[in-house]
Amino acid sequence: DQRATVKALGLGKIGTSVLKNDTPTIRGMIHKVEHLVKVEKVEA
Repeated sequence: DQRATVKALGLGKIGTSVLKNDTPTIRGMIHKVEHLVKVEKVEA
């Protein structure tokens, strides 16, 4: 369910942003809802 995936990523309302570690699990979740979110890679 896309709604549950977005919530599991820590996103809620429009305009919300979160930082996540680059793991296979997170990548899979992003791939599932990539049409709903914008992803940017941040160098630490």
